[in-house]
Amino acid sequence: MMKIESSELIVNERGAIYHLDIRPEELADTVIFVGDPARVEKVSKHFDVIEFKNAHREFISHTGFIGNKRLTVLSTGIGPDNIDIVMNELDALVNIDLEKRIPNDIKKSLNIIRIGTSGSLQADIPVDSFVAGTHGIGLDNLLHFYRFQNNPEELAIAGAFADHCHLHGNMSKPYVFSASPFLLAKLAEGCFTGITVTSPGFYGPQGRVLRMGLSMPNLNESLTSFRLGNHRITNYEMETSAIYGLGAALGHHCLAVNVIVANRIAKQFSKDANASIEKLIVQTLGHIAN
Repeated sequence: MMKIESSELIVNERGAIYHLDIRPEELADTVIFVGDPARVEKVSKHFDVIEFKNAHREFISHTGFIGNKRLTVLSTGIGPDNIDIVMNELDALVNIDLEKRIPNDIKKSLNIIRIGTSGSLQADIPVDSFVAGTHGIGLDNLLHFYRFQNNPEELAIAGAFADHCHLHGNMSKPYVFSASPFLLAKLAEGCFTGITVTSPGFYGPQGRVLRMGLSMPNLNESLTSFRLGNHRITNYEMETSAIYGLGAALGHHCLAVNVIVANRIAKQFSKDANASIEKLIVQTLGHIAN
């Protein structure tokens, strides 16, 4: 098997993967993603024991235990490009021998749960509620740089979505991936469920107008009105589809659960988003620990 060159798989002087600055023994099999580096401590304060703390750029990680359950909480920063770094480097930690620079014969699957913030696209999903994404639709182009396969349901959703929204030719072809059924069954209690759209930006890509006009001013309305059987789009943010797509391609189990901090239909924003985030953290950790 070909050795992976040092320019392609970067390992630092302490034997840790480059961007995350994590060594294999410092990573748990269950990983919680948060976007904000300051939110890592808001999760790890609930740990009974913290074994490792690492920090490099926006990537902060704490690994420890709740009872007998070992967890890592890791900040990803914002956007699909950061998710590309995080997912590939986590996979390298568990599926590549960093010293020999060759993939392991036996592959390992991580459980990856995003605890994030999001905007609702449905009037009946209010601020401060929680949404578990059954699928992620990507409006970014990240997955088109990789080889991937979709199941029939994902292909049906992608086709119906493209027909419904009439995305113009300068936009990337949308892609669709499913959440882990296993994690969805374990962690979706107390959440709305539906499709999460991942945008490559916060302003124009999510229909916000400040000083620049939009090339698709009716996109939000199209997202809200999309239906395919029982499927509808519940919310959007900036990471889920990339997590689901790379997770599926690499063989990991992924789920995104998000606090609704803004309802774009009702034009409302949470009056205490931090309190709602704390509730979702406690709820999710309880499900994981049990």
